[in-house]
Amino acid sequence: MRPLLCYVTDRNALAERADLNERIALAIAAGIDWIQIREKDLPARELLAVTRAAVKASGAGSEAHARIIVNDRLDVALAAGADGVHLRESSAPVAEVSAWRREAASRNETFRGRSMREFLIGASCHSLETARAAERDGADYVIFGPVFSTPSKEKFGAPQGINLLAEVSGVVKIPVLAVGGITEENARECFAAGAAGIAAIRMFSEARDLAALVGRLRGMG
Repeated sequence: MRPLLCYVTDRNALAERADLNERIALAIAAGIDWIQIREKDLPARELLAVTRAAVKASGAGSEAHARIIVNDRLDVALAAGADGVHLRESSAPVAEVSAWRREAASRNETFRGRSMREFLIGASCHSLETARAAERDGADYVIFGPVFSTPSKEKFGAPQGINLLAEVSGVVKIPVLAVGGITEENARECFAAGAAGIAAIRMFSEARDLAALVGRLRGMG
């Protein structure tokens, strides 16, 4: 199975903040599977505009289709017609969002012409216990980390490490994506540890030839 590649956006990491929509479009064209819109400080109106632009660019219905996932804001994800929501530990509980999805599907509600059963629910996890809980509560995938040292996460303590990533990947049945300090050099370790994919900000936002990077990462799976 080819590895899942998730570009997590952060316009503050770009040379020009106005380049966010362009970078998302480049990521989609390069073949990245999921785009997680993670702009926590954007007002709802602006976040909705960014998400709608990403949905429009995502190529729904084509072979190049990328899934657009909104961090934390279920309301924005639904209003924009996005493919899912990614929940942080401070977000709405996975169990409640999963229950809402079941109810919406039972009422034959759709998004982009698809059943709400296909609407993705993801969760950030920092331990085996939280990953198990997310799976039990109905998450479709978890993003686990930080696996490696990364400046943005130093205040939260030491990285989780590759061994704990392997343990989590071996226990839960849903896909586990590694996050935190992921580079092209250490991505192979994550796949070897059983991760279904990787999520990253700077590796994808700073790549000069994103399509070539995606190709090399695909070859590691």
